Amino acid sequence: MGISDMIARFINEILEEDGCCELQRSELANRFGCVPSQINYVIATRFSPEHGYQVESRRGGNGYIRIRKIKLEPRCLMMHTINVIGDSVDLRTTKALLSNLMDTETLDRSTVGLMLSAMGEGALGILPREQQDRVRAEIFKQMLIQLLSEQA
Repeated sequence: MGISDMIARFINEILEEDGCCELQRSELANRFGCVPSQINYVIATRFSPEHGYQVESRRGGNGYIRIRKIKLEPRCLMMHTINVIGDSVDLRTTKALLSNLMDTETLDRSTVGLMLSAMGEGALGILPREQQDRVRAEIFKQMLIQLLSEQA
């Protein structure tokens, strides 16, 4: 297991226990024998809004990182996801958003698989690279809007 995995596991254990964690970057870096930028990397890649987390950070001597798992009702989470997508979304972010929707049981595995098929490289690979993220965003938003309208 790599250092990033160990740091993420440690943070997840605290979150599961308390629902929120407040950490000091330097203390965490000392605990895992790494540089503070490694902590920043783990938080940016594994505890982002796309993954369903709210992160507050204050730098300096008494600085901290506060992480909370966002708990929203399924309809609210889908609306939040539509807003996060914006005008353009890359495939990595799409996968993270879909993973969060599946982890929160907002979408089932089958639906997520179909959505990924429609928005993946196989479907969008015929478009020029600069257009793929814009088309992916529109497809993603329209799929979520359709799912929301079916629930109403």
